[in-house]
Amino acid sequence: MAARSLEIGPAGIRTARTIEILRTERAQRELAARVTAIGRPMSDTMLSRIERAQRRCDIDDLVALAQALRVSPLVLLQGPSAM
Repeated sequence: MAARSLEIGPAGIRTARTIEILRTERAQRELAARVTAIGRPMSDTMLSRIERAQRRCDIDDLVALAQALRVSPLVLLQGPSAM
């Protein structure tokens, strides 16, 4: 099986930046714990890698992060200008 590309596109970069901006009021550990409590296991390392666009944020991550941040997933996809 061929390895999946880790290249992150513009929407992924924008989403990563928006997650980081919204999270700045909380520690990564706190947000990761909230996402895990929602039912999507996530460590603070995983969250950090998503924020730095070193890990893909799949749709399940996106929905759980939006719920934990109390925003619409659309806000994460549209970027900081949508806030």
